[in-house]
Amino acid sequence: MGHLSTHVLDTAHGCPAAGMKVTLQRLADDGSARTIRAITLDADGRNDGGPLLDAAAMAVGRWRLVFEVAAYFRARGVALPAVPFIDVVQLDFGIADAAGHYHVPLLVSPYAYSTYRGS
Repeated sequence: MGHLSTHVLDTAHGCPAAGMKVTLQRLADDGSARTIRAITLDADGRNDGGPLLDAAAMAVGRWRLVFEVAAYFRARGVALPAVPFIDVVQLDFGIADAAGHYHVPLLVSPYAYSTYRGS
């Protein structure tokens, strides 16, 4: 049974990105985006309600995760420029198999980020 999950680690502080806001969107063929859900990450840097999409909600297509990076670091007391180097990380990805497990982790600091398809 397929599902979609995420996990965010704050590499600047060496901890999960607790409190970061994340939005999941479904992308249409015309490029428009429809918000499916918005969450705040728990103490482990994950959605405390389980997967972002469960087996019933999984669908083949184009998707987007929007991570509110600068707001998270500012809330932690990090002094960022008025125009931060990384404000929002918008990650577009595809789900080719609705029965598959898609894990989209983000490793982030105020000046760099990395992602991959996790397991």
